[in-house]
Amino acid sequence: MKRRKALINTAGLAGISALTAKNAFTADIETARFGNVIIPHEKEMGKEKHVPIIDAPSRVKAGEPFMVTVEVGKTVPHPNTVEHHIKWIQLYALEEGSQYVVNVGTFEFFPTFSAPKVTLPVMIQKNSTLYALEHCNLHGVWDYSVKVEVE
Repeated sequence: MKRRKALINTAGLAGISALTAKNAFTADIETARFGNVIIPHEKEMGKEKHVPIIDAPSRVKAGEPFMVTVEVGKTVPHPNTVEHHIKWIQLYALEEGSQYVVNVGTFEFFPTFSAPKVTLPVMIQKNSTLYALEHCNLHGVWDYSVKVEVE
């Protein structure tokens, strides 16, 4: 439940408009929805073309850069047409013990000209959870997260 709360807060940072009373948060066994944020159930992670898969080491050294790749459609290809495409990917970090979610990077993509994959160097000081959000023009925002430990 902490993951869902953090992602809902992160979605607000991503510029998603506030909900009206009639569009209140609802959850079921398979997904949680908050506005147009779709958070799939844990068992579906990696089996859906919209999930932004994070490839990062599980252990890193404090303050030293390491490479993180976020890719949409890694296991199941996502369309890249004008009618159906990934608009952006955002990467966030939440340090253990902190209440602040930090935007590490925001990347925009354009249909047919770019693939929804980005690799960037990241540096953390403490154990952290990396959260990736992606926005599909038809299916809203999807997420994925991984924990990275600092030696």
